Amino acid sequence: MSPFTVAFADIAPRERYKLLCASVTPRPIALVTTRSVEGVVNAAPFSFFNVFSEDPALIVLGLQHRPGNDPKDTTRNIAAAGEFVVNLVDEALAEAMNICAIDFPPDVSEIEAAGLSLLPGVSIQVPRIAEAPFALECRKTVSMAFSPTRELLIGEVIRIHAREGLVDPATLRVSMSDYKPVGRMFGDGYSRQNDRFDLKRGSYADWLAQRDG
Repeated sequence: MSPFTVAFADIAPRERYKLLCASVTPRPIALVTTRSVEGVVNAAPFSFFNVFSEDPALIVLGLQHRPGNDPKDTTRNIAAAGEFVVNLVDEALAEAMNICAIDFPPDVSEIEAAGLSLLPGVSIQVPRIAEAPFALECRKTVSMAFSPTRELLIGEVIRIHAREGLVDPATLRVSMSDYKPVGRMFGDGYSRQNDRFDLKRGSYADWLAQRDG
């Protein structure tokens, strides 16, 4: 069988999405909470998401508009308030996260539908999900529109919250065995992070010594 290759200019966006999501995987999941101007707390999962920088502390989030350039609740709420919380997803939160992916009307809070509870923000006005293992309080830094339906948001992390026992206060090390994060695969697929391994990053001198030894 010959290797597969295709120019993205030759295939439809839906086919690009299929290839990108199935090859760039697993991806972390951001369960983003926002508050509307009417006071409704929205929660929506995103897997077009990652950490971007530590100084300043930045995350990136891929936002999608509905057809006709109609912003979804998260996009509209962040544009209005400039604040949001990225709640990370572990195995215990996965089922509720999936409920939050349902396209509820703007006046219906996914939090209540998913049986979740909220805790108030400390540095921002948007609440976080109490059941989340980690929660990042963020302020919008900049957003860039690349098409009528796609927007890239950069947010600065102002504060982090962690469930008791996940972070060692002295070393700031995270207990991955207690965290149990979930990754997004493609379609309906998700992954647990039970099978991990370590690779020690060496120096050039180490590499030379190993090669010549």
